[in-house]
Amino acid sequence: MTDSTLIPDGSLPQADERPTLKTVAAATGLAVATVSRALKDAPDIAEETKRRVRETATQLGYRPNRAGVRLRTGKTNVIALVLSAEADVMNHTSQLLYSIARTLKGTSYHLVVMPFFPDEDPMTPIRYIVETGSADGVILNQTRPDDPRIRYMQDRGFPYATHGRTDMGIDHPYFDYDNEAYGRQAVRILHARGRRRLLIVAPPRAHSYGRHMLTGFSDEAARLGLTFEVAEGITSDSPGHQIEVAIEARFRAPNPPDGLVLGSTTATMASVHGAERTGAVLGRDFDGVGKEAIPFLHRFRSDLIVLREDVSRAGHFLAKAIIDAIERRPPERAQYLDAPAATEGL
Repeated sequence: MTDSTLIPDGSLPQADERPTLKTVAAATGLAVATVSRALKDAPDIAEETKRRVRETATQLGYRPNRAGVRLRTGKTNVIALVLSAEADVMNHTSQLLYSIARTLKGTSYHLVVMPFFPDEDPMTPIRYIVETGSADGVILNQTRPDDPRIRYMQDRGFPYATHGRTDMGIDHPYFDYDNEAYGRQAVRILHARGRRRLLIVAPPRAHSYGRHMLTGFSDEAARLGLTFEVAEGITSDSPGHQIEVAIEARFRAPNPPDGLVLGSTTATMASVHGAERTGAVLGRDFDGVGKEAIPFLHRFRSDLIVLREDVSRAGHFLAKAIIDAIERRPPERAQYLDAPAATEGL
């Protein structure tokens, strides 16, 4: 005999009947309106009630009729995550996806992912979503200081939240890693280890976080009286083999750097490998500072200096922020700037 959920009169939902809100309400003994609000994660419903309603809905196989929901409310209960295909898939994207999806679990919202590619206008997926109403809100990353995507959605009152800040004078929900602090902290660590000639493989200058990291790196290096340079012809988003070739060439040139500040996991691995191809030894001839979302770099080279970026926290925060924006309710906190944290082995 298998476990089944009974409704109060002792009967079971018929196998060919699609469970409805009324079915869940009958099984829990709650009003239909209460069940509906619990499934929408309404703040005035007790957490224990929400948990009981969600568990019962799952046991009954309840799924909202999206066509009906859209006809009644104009909503899709879909959140679109718009990501650049240039993102660090091994590290950031996987963690961001998992965290957002996990936070949305048990709510009425579902996640769809819309990538765009380097040769594509980044406005294309945003226009599609807004013009077709195919999602209720958007989460996007790799913001620019003056980002046309954000201005477009702001002008149309379309809900959004960003992984990254802007300089547009628009007050909007965001979660950002303090890349300026990362640049400064990396320089201070290298200086403390006696490194005097620093090089950064930075994110693209067009992105806000790239400018923040370069500001922190250059300002701190200048303050400490260190020689510093920015890698030419590559960014931390460049393919690994291009970074490797460029760093090898720089280490073979006169006065090679003895300290590297690296803007992505891929850039960290490729840069270290490129330097090592010249015979340089990590921890002896040079040090490198990298950042990561998933503990990995110390398995690659135990002598690396690693600062952690908590992308899981970003995903959780952004999922909550976009729901608040969609439902037009004041958030507990709409903006968050996360500080770099050292991993074990530093």
